[in-house]
Amino acid sequence: MKFSFATLAIVALLGTAGVQSASAQKAKTVMVGGAPMYPTKNIIENAVNSKDHTTLVAAVKAAGLVETLSGPGPFTVFAPTNEAFNALPAGTVETLVKPENKETLTKILTYHVVAGKMTASDLMKAIKAGGGKATLTTVQGETLTAMMKGSKGIELKDEKGGIATVTIADVMQSNGVIHVVNKVLMP
Repeated sequence: MKFSFATLAIVALLGTAGVQSASAQKAKTVMVGGAPMYPTKNIIENAVNSKDHTTLVAAVKAAGLVETLSGPGPFTVFAPTNEAFNALPAGTVETLVKPENKETLTKILTYHVVAGKMTASDLMKAIKAGGGKATLTTVQGETLTAMMKGSKGIELKDEKGGIATVTIADVMQSNGVIHVVNKVLMP
């Protein structure tokens, strides 16, 4: 499935926050799920190597989003771990990956993606500018609320009131950035 991200230009929320300096582009390799995440590879090329994201990768494949997330982006992806998917009610993942539920699965997965490249620093600036909260519009079309957790952490609140914590921030990719989260966000 392909998306027209031109109509989702929410990057205006953060002004030019998505523009990276030359030094920021020389991002270091981060370990996620026991595998190095190379800033020179795209979101899909890196995610397939993380043992903590096998469920997410399978879901992305089932939803037909591999080509989209391999594209130029840039994207900010809030990537739930296998543990986050396992916390859903029994049978949820198995039901969602069935072909007849592709539309629902796609809606959930694209709710974890924001157009543009927003680092943790960019998110913190937006949260501070918003008086403690920042509203992010996902490529799915609904919103997430980013909030501070303590002095350095970031939490995301979904439309249903669920809260996910960013456990690994700023996993730089050639087409965006991944922030690992500990819960599946629901539109």
